[in-house]
Amino acid sequence: MTTKKKRSPHTANDSWVVIAADSALETSKTRDSDPNFVKLRNPATGAASQYLFSSGDERVYEIKAFAEDFRSWFIGQTVQRDGRLLYATPVDPVFLLLQYLQRGGVEGKFQPLQQVVMDEDYPGCTRLLKCTQALSSVHHVADEKAVGDLKFHRYNQEKTLEWLKKKVQNTVSALKKSDLSVGGGVKSTTYVRVKQESDATEEDYLVYAHGLISEYISEELSKDLHKHLQLPEISSPKEVEPPSKKRKLSDKPVEAGDDYTKFNSSDFTRKPPKKMTAAQKSLAKVDKTGMKSMSAFFSPKVKQEKN
Repeated sequence: MTTKKKRSPHTANDSWVVIAADSALETSKTRDSDPNFVKLRNPATGAASQYLFSSGDERVYEIKAFAEDFRSWFIGQTVQRDGRLLYATPVDPVFLLLQYLQRGGVEGKFQPLQQVVMDEDYPGCTRLLKCTQALSSVHHVADEKAVGDLKFHRYNQEKTLEWLKKKVQNTVSALKKSDLSVGGGVKSTTYVRVKQESDATEEDYLVYAHGLISEYISEELSKDLHKHLQLPEISSPKEVEPPSKKRKLSDKPVEAGDDYTKFNSSDFTRKPPKKMTAAQKSLAKVDKTGMKSMSAFFSPKVKQEKN
């Protein structure tokens, strides 16, 4: 008598498809830690997000996801139901330090970073203190004072705004080289250029770049930067977000689940059906007279009755 093979119980996701640079995943025997994922406080939203620390905590990468409904991956002989495509992109760790420096700067005194970068909800933030890139750049946003072998820091708003201004200017240069439309005529959902590139002004680039940088700072600091750049006043709430911030799912940060070493898709909210694409709209206009539907090829043939 044959017995029916039991299905294996459903288990949590343990495989994902991630695009990352080799430098982010390289391991080294000379360093004290391998690359791993850490849950940190998002500097813009305050919510939990996933970040990847490279070997030895030298660099930090943010994890973002491209996600669409009803997608899965075939991995080996299994089907992975989490069909998101995750990708790791470098992020300046100073953005992650800023929120702690600002909080510590309220007292207006110099403090060691070990006393400033502390978070009960996100204890992994102390790993930023091992990041060489963060330690070598923190002077851009804070005053430093050395006493013997010890260093003390105090948040400096003016330095921070100048540092962010340079970030915006560098972003503007990159946008111009990429030939990306940034003017008001850009349809943000598809990035379709609806007016000539020559119509884009320097102000358009600054507004667009400001929107990109604002994804890594608090709303209050974003407003301060807006004034520092001498950008025009915002007349409506919709103008707060330039086309760069009204995107599809492709640039959403990955929110961390309870287990920050894995990406838990149980909290992933299904999005409502998307609008038809230009190709789908064109196909819908095609005259389908005389065409058979796909199901007609798979339906059983009806026998004709003999007279």
